[in-house]
Amino acid sequence: MKQIETVMRTAPVIPVLVIEDLAHAKPIAEALVAGGLKVLEVTLRTSVAFQAMEIMRQVPGAIVGAGTVLNPSQLGSAVDAGADFIVSPGLTPALGQAAITAGVPFLPGVSNAADIMLGLDFGFHHFKFFPAETSGGITALKALAAPFFDAKFCPTGGISAATAPDWLALDPVLCVGGSWVVPKGAPDVALIEATARAAAALAQ
Repeated sequence: MKQIETVMRTAPVIPVLVIEDLAHAKPIAEALVAGGLKVLEVTLRTSVAFQAMEIMRQVPGAIVGAGTVLNPSQLGSAVDAGADFIVSPGLTPALGQAAITAGVPFLPGVSNAADIMLGLDFGFHHFKFFPAETSGGITALKALAAPFFDAKFCPTGGISAATAPDWLALDPVLCVGGSWVVPKGAPDVALIEATARAAAALAQ
């Protein structure tokens, strides 16, 4: 499996996807990959998420992970579904240990110094800063990055096409997560591909 830093460096934006209709999974994945965004985070917020992941993994070039993973049971199910990586909104000792045991690339969520210290205790150095905007935004991440100088981040939560470049300009930020790339509803593949192309072109 790919190491998490490799996944994070693949593209500047990781689309955060909520798939409610399995018929949407393949066209969304194809449009995103065609636009240059190969890393796809399928959140476990719907009953068809695992099936959607399996469909998306069949699209050539797609790197498909599971997001909103809350506990070891969900992590195990995601690994069984073939997840290339795991993203969680937070970090617990049980989830951290499960990720290590599974050997899966893991991006745990953090929002403060204690969260990062817990992650470092597990040997993690790459984190999802979440929810980014309401946790203090860029100012907060700059402050956190100073003492944890070897940590790398993927800010997610409240980030838009307009604000993403400001986040990506920070040295410890390898990528950002965002839901703006894929609007809700039936997929407009031309629009998704165009939006993905713009996102993939964001300078870091």
